[in-house]
Amino acid sequence: MSGERILVVDDEANIVSLVRLYLEQDGFRVEAASDGARAMEMIQARTPALVILDIMLPELDGFEVCRRTRSISEVPIIMLTARDDDIDKIVGLELGADDYLTKPFNPRELVARVKAILRRVEGKPPGGQSPLHVGDVTIDPARREVTIAGKPVALRAKEFELLQTLAEHRGLVLTREQLLNLVWGYDFFGQTRTVDVHIAHLRKHLATSANLRIETVTGVGYKLVG
Repeated sequence: MSGERILVVDDEANIVSLVRLYLEQDGFRVEAASDGARAMEMIQARTPALVILDIMLPELDGFEVCRRTRSISEVPIIMLTARDDDIDKIVGLELGADDYLTKPFNPRELVARVKAILRRVEGKPPGGQSPLHVGDVTIDPARREVTIAGKPVALRAKEFELLQTLAEHRGLVLTREQLLNLVWGYDFFGQTRTVDVHIAHLRKHLATSANLRIETVTGVGYKLVG
């Protein structure tokens, strides 16, 4: 993990300097872009291991950068928002961001999240896992493919991993904190809305399944049944 390239996209020089300081202390190589257009150029040309992406940017805003990036890459994205507003966070997650932090943030927490996400990415098995058959849903970890009654379903990376995790624990209730740890790879930081947004997306994808559904266990978490 040490030495991996992190792209920081923010037009506030003090934020970039602060993030750079803490990431470089942990051995990461840091590159920076101050606007969305430059960020897209660097994402395509430099293939960073992870992108830290502010929402409010010149040229292209962070939402558009995230949307365009997801059309070409599964590089992990942590979004930064200056507003403690759920709508910004939900939109970012719906566009495919892996995580978000609200400014001002603790730089040590940001570094912890970067490390956790990279551990999760690097810990993915290279292949060879047998497909999971749950009701009329088939999850193929090696090919990263999901079908419902034989028809392919397009899932984003985190949606796939969340479904796989629920399927591996079929019938068991998993708390939001457990899902954060298993899917996102870090201990609970209080951002369980991340899980809720991805569960909502998965439910839409599973709507065509004849016998599989995600149940909410009030006050506890979620389980896959069917």
